[in-house]
Amino acid sequence: MPRPPGHGPGFEIRRQKIIDIAAALFARQGYAATSINDLGQAVGLAKGALYYYIESKEHLLVEIQSRVMGPLLGRARQIAGLDAEPLLRLRLLSESLLTIIFRRLDHIWVYEHDYRSLSGGELEILLGQRSDFEQLITGLLKETVEQGVFRALEPRLATLQFLNLHNHTYQWVRPDGQWDAAFLSREYCATLFRGFAASEIDLPELEEQVARFKRDRAGRPLDPESEWEPVLVGS
Repeated sequence: MPRPPGHGPGFEIRRQKIIDIAAALFARQGYAATSINDLGQAVGLAKGALYYYIESKEHLLVEIQSRVMGPLLGRARQIAGLDAEPLLRLRLLSESLLTIIFRRLDHIWVYEHDYRSLSGGELEILLGQRSDFEQLITGLLKETVEQGVFRALEPRLATLQFLNLHNHTYQWVRPDGQWDAAFLSREYCATLFRGFAASEIDLPELEEQVARFKRDRAGRPLDPESEWEPVLVGS
């Protein structure tokens, strides 16, 4: 959201910090159970001063959802459009999804639990974005089946299998733990791809393709605002 006229350069920094704190509060207490007064106390602002930075409590929820869905959908579209084998693109998409989860654990919790608290057009937009993301996964799965790499799959069920294996990671993962997004993506995809395979898949070769892709892309953005780089725990 652009800075309103008349606001100083520190306005956006403070606003972003308020969104961070709101995400942590909503994740811990639940969106419905967190009041504006709770948020004001957490950020050290009276209600009137808080509204200087936010439009409403629901708008905070919109911002939190956007911090998840915006970069995730943007990166997924980039990956789906790459001139590369669909199996490689699925693996890259898997790591991108897990990277967002690692970076935004509080936001992911709110994203998964509280999105139904949105109303009207905002909920419609979010549901549309979720559908678009799922369709990108489904499309890659279908491509892999068409190439004979995966056996015949029921597309919707295969998409749900992919999503369910990834989406619950936020419930148990520790950002300071022993596993990073790349490791979990390798393990998740090994499980999925072996189960989906029409015949044996050369997983070590796939991982070498992933490594080559990352090396080739180092310092070269997929778009003007997004560089491809491996993301480690705590980054």
